[in-house]
Amino acid sequence: MNAADVRHILDTIGAMFPDARCELNHENAFELTIAVLLSAQCTDATVNKVTADLFQKYKTPEDYVSVPLEELEQDIRKIGLFRSKAKHIQNLCHILLERYGGEVPREHEQLVELPGVGRKTANVVVSNAFDVPAIAVDTHVERVSKRLGLAGWNDSVLEVEKKLMKRVPRDEWTLTHHRLIFFGRYHCKAQNPKCEVCPLLDVCREGKKRMKTPQNRKNKKNAAKKDNP
Repeated sequence: MNAADVRHILDTIGAMFPDARCELNHENAFELTIAVLLSAQCTDATVNKVTADLFQKYKTPEDYVSVPLEELEQDIRKIGLFRSKAKHIQNLCHILLERYGGEVPREHEQLVELPGVGRKTANVVVSNAFDVPAIAVDTHVERVSKRLGLAGWNDSVLEVEKKLMKRVPRDEWTLTHHRLIFFGRYHCKAQNPKCEVCPLLDVCREGKKRMKTPQNRKNKKNAAKKDNP
């Protein structure tokens, strides 16, 4: 894929979703870290419903470690994998208090060492809380990148991230991350992508394949009618 094609994709998605942003409700880096941790294998909408009460009850790392684990589990029980996530949250808060004075570290290398915080979560935190350019590859970003040919079908999540970082201008990393998520969440969905009205159909190998299949079936059906009038 050449630079002109990449620019075409970025500009088109930008025009479709100019106001794309992080949809996890938060007021600071600490709340964002907790919200992203909770969002693993869970929708942002569900996380926001839970954190609406959670962030009223728990304001600081001290608040999270001062309650029994079972109580925290009940507070987030509507979230998938709530037991393991509650344990991660308390362990994370202990580390923040012991090593970082209760503050979320700004360095990516330090973030990924926190319990429950992987590369994607760290990228979201540094980009949204600390304005450090980063591309977090979630399921939407990965799917869209592969369909549009920005990455290979068999690329790992890390390989997708590296290819996007290479092809997208650094000052557009964070914005592109949000726009790819919106594009995947509301347009290029996993099961029913809107290929028939997609302005990127001309560069989408998945879309061309999907649009071609019904036409092939129609042609075969018409041919069969001619053979058997």
